[in-house]
Amino acid sequence: KAQVEIPSPFAGRVEKIHVQPGQTVKVGQPLVSFGDATGATAPPPAAPRQRTPAAPVTEPKAPTPPVTASTHTAPAPAKVNGGPVAATPSTRRLARELGVDLHGVRGTGPGGRITDDDVRGATGKPAAATAAPTAPRAPAPSGPAKPLAAVGLEPPSLPRFEQWGPVDRQPLSHLRRTIAERMALSAALIPHVTHFDKADVTDLNAMVTRSFETAKQHGITLTLTSFLLKAAALALREHPQFNASLDAGAGELILKRYCHLGIAVATERGLIVPVIRDVDKKPVMELARELATLAQRVRDGKATLDDLRGGSFTITNIGALGGTGAIPIINYPEVAILGVARGREEPVVRGGQIVPRTMLPLSLTFDHRVADGADGARFAQALIRRLEAPETLFAEW
Repeated sequence: KAQVEIPSPFAGRVEKIHVQPGQTVKVGQPLVSFGDATGATAPPPAAPRQRTPAAPVTEPKAPTPPVTASTHTAPAPAKVNGGPVAATPSTRRLARELGVDLHGVRGTGPGGRITDDDVRGATGKPAAATAAPTAPRAPAPSGPAKPLAAVGLEPPSLPRFEQWGPVDRQPLSHLRRTIAERMALSAALIPHVTHFDKADVTDLNAMVTRSFETAKQHGITLTLTSFLLKAAALALREHPQFNASLDAGAGELILKRYCHLGIAVATERGLIVPVIRDVDKKPVMELARELATLAQRVRDGKATLDDLRGGSFTITNIGALGGTGAIPIINYPEVAILGVARGREEPVVRGGQIVPRTMLPLSLTFDHRVADGADGARFAQALIRRLEAPETLFAEW
């Protein structure tokens, strides 16, 4: 989902690239071959000659990205001196801090990946003994079944569909597998409940229309989504149990004092949720500018890991595509998500008269372990109250 820079562990120049853009590679598979400063080319699979300074002093030495689709390589690929080491940047950082050479550590993680406990175990501490049972609990990008296995569920075997007619098998992209894993994990762990309601956004739409040209002069495209972000943030202040995460093991609800909202962005590769930080503290104009910049970065495939992390509540708006409503799945480990469909003019009774008003369908899905139906209804009303009174509630914009 994110673009990650991998520092080169060698000086010189890249002589050959062995993979294509978008290609899925296995752990340990060569990505590039390096030549020295004089132009001499190093053999692609050969062990690097600069072994001594490489592991302990350089930045994360990862010729292969830690997030790959293949996890079934040999259990101990890290023992070849100078060869590629399968470990995440955080594990490499820990190894440098503890003075551990990863080339001498046996990896117990998926595909032989070296874990933090493996590194600690190499120093003589007993943490390595717990590495084997804990490693399978971390969702690995090898298919949608992994997270279900982590909660004790396994999907049954599929029948042979070929017996009824011809079929085609289409490999899932790494992003689609990641989405599938997270959705399966959320659905398996969280008892979802959804509250449906509608907001009268006639006045809000009029405000957006009146202010569109003024905003455009400042390089801002003003949309309803920016106001939804602000309204949700203010409602979360009033109902903090929806801006939280549940620590079921400790029996605690983690209430977050920050309000970082994720907004689902549809791309050609799939749905990605970048995060806008401190939404409750920013005016609508600033939110609109930041939303446009972040969404474009996601569509261009230039989002960073920081762009996608740290969300406390998510909004998914399918209004541009149509529909009268949907039941969104919670973005685990959050506890709530707001779905928004297309606003439509409907006949509404106002003061004894039937008048046309633009009604916006809302669907609030939340974790029933942390909130009851009445709590969900109150949160929805706090949100609707703000959407229906934009002149006062968004005066700061």
